Amino acid sequence: MSETIDKSRNIALVAHGGAGKTSLAEVILFKTGVTKRIGRVEDGNTVMDFEPEELKRNASLSSGFGQYVWNKHTVTIIDTPGDQNFFTDTKLCMQAADGAVVLVDAVDGVKVQTEQAMEFAKDFNTPCMIFVNKLDRERADFSRTLQDIAGSFEIKPITLHLPIGSEDEFKGIVDLVAMKAYTYDESGRATAGDIPADMQDEVESEREKLIEDVAEADDELIERYLEGEELTDEDIHGALKSGVISRAFVPVLCGSAIKGIGIDLLMDFVNNCMPSPLEISPKSGTNPADNSEVMRAPDPDALFSGFVFKTIADPYAGRLSIFKIVSGTLGSEGNFYNASKETKERFNQLLTVAGKEQKVISEAGPGAIVAVAKLKETTTGDTLCDDTDKVVYACAEPLPSLISFALEPKSKGDEDKIFSSLSKLLEEDLALKLDRIAETKEILLSGCGHVHIEATVEKLKRKFNVAVNLHTPKVPYKETIKKKVRVQGKHKKQSGGHGQYGDCWIDLEPLPRGGGFEFVDAVVGGVIPRQYIPAVEKGIIEAAPKGVIAGFPCIDFRVTLNDGSFHAVDSSEMAFKIAGSLAFKKGVEAANPVLLEPIMKVTITTPDEYMGDIMGDLNGRRGRVLGMDSAGKNQVINAQVPMSEFLTYAPDLRSMTGGRGMFTMEFSHYDEVPVQMAEKIIEDLKQE
Repeated sequence: MSETIDKSRNIALVAHGGAGKTSLAEVILFKTGVTKRIGRVEDGNTVMDFEPEELKRNASLSSGFGQYVWNKHTVTIIDTPGDQNFFTDTKLCMQAADGAVVLVDAVDGVKVQTEQAMEFAKDFNTPCMIFVNKLDRERADFSRTLQDIAGSFEIKPITLHLPIGSEDEFKGIVDLVAMKAYTYDESGRATAGDIPADMQDEVESEREKLIEDVAEADDELIERYLEGEELTDEDIHGALKSGVISRAFVPVLCGSAIKGIGIDLLMDFVNNCMPSPLEISPKSGTNPADNSEVMRAPDPDALFSGFVFKTIADPYAGRLSIFKIVSGTLGSEGNFYNASKETKERFNQLLTVAGKEQKVISEAGPGAIVAVAKLKETTTGDTLCDDTDKVVYACAEPLPSLISFALEPKSKGDEDKIFSSLSKLLEEDLALKLDRIAETKEILLSGCGHVHIEATVEKLKRKFNVAVNLHTPKVPYKETIKKKVRVQGKHKKQSGGHGQYGDCWIDLEPLPRGGGFEFVDAVVGGVIPRQYIPAVEKGIIEAAPKGVIAGFPCIDFRVTLNDGSFHAVDSSEMAFKIAGSLAFKKGVEAANPVLLEPIMKVTITTPDEYMGDIMGDLNGRRGRVLGMDSAGKNQVINAQVPMSEFLTYAPDLRSMTGGRGMFTMEFSHYDEVPVQMAEKIIEDLKQE
């Protein structure tokens, strides 16, 4: 088993959308005989993208899986989404990869999602290599792209390949380690030859720089190098591998996925320099019995443990749980323990996922990415293990939601169906959030962008036959008061027999923002019997959520009940409840009531050149900039902006920055709405 594991690799293909990840996966699968033809994203016939929502948009919306064998090595590739809308899936799948191939477009350079993917790799301590793709395209520039890479990432890039020719004349690669030139024919087949004469000087200079960079990562090698000793290819290969695994540097390879140039060299590099599951560090987990830290080594003879990093919800086949085995070996059927949910689970088949198909396998060991169907309790993020040696692994956090839409069923009575069906999709996609907002009586679906929500709604219709309309959510305004008043609430009704009588005097005063509601009983001398005092409070509590000026909940006020009167026969709890409610309404009207709006704390990350546009736009949205920081070549703006101005910010930021800007948003506090705006909001509500 160890021998097989030593020759296995788990690699995530990561980058910004459009860098060519799916095309690279297709060429690899074709070159290794897994497929009979190369699928094209534009034609909608790729192995990795098969969901109707992906075919419609010509883009990966969910990670795809595939396996290939190359030079006796078995490699699992995870083709991750590059769109910001679906980047939570990329993040969750990257925690299962032992290495990452980061693609950079030779025309467009490093984009923001590529930078974010490199941040994830840093967080997970994942070894990386960079593949500069699309060198055959017009305006492709290898040296400019290298400068962009060096300026964008913390980890030091080292160049292993130089392109032969450029744009439509790009035809091959010089391998600076083997010191060989490879030219490719139209079918992507390589022929080894001499290094072109006009590249000799550049190759010598880059080779010298490469050896120095590689040696620097190894104390013994740098000593030998500085003493003038010639380093062998074996020395360089060994130092390359150890440097990649320790993340001392990131090697840069190049080519063209579409033309098949450099793909064989990339696959060789994955075999030779990316870690096998046995070469990665033991994984840290928690012992659920005492919360102590435990380490699990990738040992096939140890007890089983693994973690679920992706779930696929299918209304017919049920739930498919995809997980990575951390330690031990699993057979084709059996039981394991879900340590996150504290329950036992049984499975009947062990599967590997290849595109939209699943293949049954007899066993799998450490590092293997496998799936089982129809687990009852298990969802994404759960840890599976042997129940005699329990462990819980931490799961990566999903990215924050950026946009929300209110859902309205197209068919009456479908509200419950919306909730039950969407709950299944939420198991599949942790970046989605579903809420029922009491103040606005709306069902809100939140996600990472407009496309994310749209694709979810399409999937909801396709998988569960539930159709919904989307509209911009109502803003959950609130009301409060600005001055202290003293008012009477009196309820008196005589209608033959017992009447109704309740009389109370209250002081109504504002509390600081976030102060909530306080009720003070200051009644003395029995002017209101003790049994009726809670009724006054209840009347106020029931009236406050309906507000006074616009029907929004009233917050941040104190009521002091300090006087009143009662009738020995006609007073009752109901009468005092009504009296409390009347006093509250009368008091709010007299206490200078105002409308409050939710203010969001916003963090915007953008390349420097868009700062002016973004600052101007924030001012137009009544935003208040709190400060600015630098993060690499990007600027980070911290601001507070009213929620009503920010409901549709995601597409606006995308168009302002050409897709290179990102933002996160969370609730900060409530603040007063400017008077003219409040009047307009109240007027619009009256018309509705």
